[in-house]
Amino acid sequence: QVQLVESGGGLVQAGGSLRLSCAASGSIFRIDDMGWYRQAPGKQRELVATITSGGSTNYADSVKGRFTISRDNAKNTVYLQMNSLKPEDTAVYRCNGAVVPSRWWSTTKDYWGQGTQVTVSS
Repeated sequence: QVQLVESGGGLVQAGGSLRLSCAASGSIFRIDDMGWYRQAPGKQRELVATITSGGSTNYADSVKGRFTISRDNAKNTVYLQMNSLKPEDTAVYRCNGAVVPSRWWSTTKDYWGQGTQVTVSS
């Protein structure tokens, strides 16, 4: 079984920074796309950023220029550096990975972390 565990959330003042980490473990041959999502109370889940295994990135317009997604394939870990945080960034952040479980199974399966709370005070 594959598990993704996020860390790094917390309380920060507006304008501050946080760095989220998400480490995957278990039956993993490789991980293709990885991403970060967030959901605030009463709001729909929102795609924050994605990154391919080759390092190509994509960002939601709301975070573009402030957040940076990166990954360390050797550690099966994806990061989200969040700068210039705003109160509207407050949400539970979850990571996602498209996992290839073995050398002889090419179909990916999405796994999700449990989430980490980010709270930005005004």
